[in-house]
Amino acid sequence: MTRTLDLLERKPGVRCCDASARPTLTFDEATSIAADFDMLAHPVRLQLLDVLARNEGRVCVCDLESAVPVKQPTVSHHLRLLREAGLVESERIGVWAHYRVNRERLAGMRQRLVDRLKDLT
Repeated sequence: MTRTLDLLERKPGVRCCDASARPTLTFDEATSIAADFDMLAHPVRLQLLDVLARNEGRVCVCDLESAVPVKQPTVSHHLRLLREAGLVESERIGVWAHYRVNRERLAGMRQRLVDRLKDLT
C-alpha cells in the first residue's frame, strides 16, 4: 500500500512546529539549575555534605579527610567548591579548619531542584 504525503512548502520565518515547543526556563534559570546539579554531581562532595549534615555543629577537616577515599588536597578542593557555593561554612580553630553545613542554603538548593523536577514530570 502506498501513501502519498503532501509536502508543505515552508516559507522563511514561518514555523513548522508547534509554537508551544519552547522552554519554560530562561537561559539564566537553566544555567542556575545546572550549576546546582553540577555542585552535587560529585561523589566526594555528596559524602562531605552527608557527614556535615548528619553532624550538628562543626566537623574538623581532619575528620572529613578521614571520612572520604581521597587525599587531603582533593578534600580541600571539594570543600572550597562547597564553601564558594555557600553550602558549607568554615572557621579556623587553632591549626584546624572546622566545617558546618549551611542548612538554609542547602534547603534552598533542594527546593529549587525539587520544584524544577516536578515541572518535568
